[in-house]
Amino acid sequence: MIDEGYIKFNCNWTPAPPLLAEAITTLNACRQRLFQLGLIGAYENGIGYGNISQRLEGERFVISGSATGNMAVLDESHYSLVHRVNVAKNEVYCAGPIKASSESMSHAIIYKENPNIQAVIHVHHLGMWQKLLDKIPTTAANVSYGTPEMAAEIVRLMRESNLLKKKLFVTAGHEEGIFTFGEDINTAEQLLFHKFKEHELNAHKK
Repeated sequence: MIDEGYIKFNCNWTPAPPLLAEAITTLNACRQRLFQLGLIGAYENGIGYGNISQRLEGERFVISGSATGNMAVLDESHYSLVHRVNVAKNEVYCAGPIKASSESMSHAIIYKENPNIQAVIHVHHLGMWQKLLDKIPTTAANVSYGTPEMAAEIVRLMRESNLLKKKLFVTAGHEEGIFTFGEDINTAEQLLFHKFKEHELNAHKK
């Protein structure tokens, strides 16, 4: 069973006006392309998957909101500003018109570990996930998404594997889950798109 869609951290959400539309233009355009490819979307039961974020300054970042994966089109009202994360206490502090994504803690730890990372993308794709599992940096199979344990796993991969070079990892305990990141959103998207097209070409050859 796919474990998806539920916030597992303590979400300290402050309702607030949305960011200006210009602040999420590039991010939202990328999200739209990922939705069209089915890398962000929803399962038959209506639960959405996939999220996308971009650093603002320091460790603050904007991320697509909780339960937005099943929406075909987003606007500024569907994004949240994460301004503080306390992994030890399993807390995420966010503000905006919507609660931050259930994957916010994972995005936060990626930004915290390397100041050069400016964007993070999390998608779902069963075929790619199966192909990449244990072939690239992979989190432990007993670790669930959106938890302090997942944050610790990401730190481990950042420090003990070639993840900072690969900029791509899969979550063994979160079926279908794939993360990528980069120095900007376009770089992260292109890396993911390259893997997606590679998988599609190989699938058609079989």
